[in-house]
Amino acid sequence: MQLNPYLNFNGQCQAAFKFYEQVLGGKITFMMTYGESPAKEYVTPDSYDRIIHITLAVGDAVLLGADAPPDRFQQPQGIHVSIQLSDAVEGERIFQALSENGTVHMPFQPTFWAAGFGMCVDQFGTPWMVNCGQVE
Repeated sequence: MQLNPYLNFNGQCQAAFKFYEQVLGGKITFMMTYGESPAKEYVTPDSYDRIIHITLAVGDAVLLGADAPPDRFQQPQGIHVSIQLSDAVEGERIFQALSENGTVHMPFQPTFWAAGFGMCVDQFGTPWMVNCGQVE
C-alpha cells in the first residue's frame, strides 16, 4: 500500500506544482487540463485551463493534485504535507523556499526531536512541515 497526498487548488495547481517541482527536485510526470479531458463537456470554457489531475514524482514519493471546480474549493485545514529529510541544511533550504511569500507558523530550527523542524503555509495555501534528522 502507498499513501499519497492529493492537493486541491483554486486555479493555481499548475503554478504550484511547477514550484514544487523546482523546490523539491522532482519531475511532473503527468498533467491534464479539464479542457483536454473527457470532462470538458461538463465544465465552462473558463475552466478548460484548470488542472483536472497532476502527478509529481519526488524520489520514491508521489504528490498528486488538481484544481477543484470553482464552486467546490475549500482551503486545507487540519493537515500538513510532511517532508522528512536527514540533511538539515537541505531541509532549511526547502523550508525557506516553501515559506517565501507564505506564512511561517514555526520557524525552521532545532528541536528536542530533530536537528531542524519548521511549519509553514506556502503562497498557494498548502500547509507544510519540514522535519530533519535526529538530535544526537
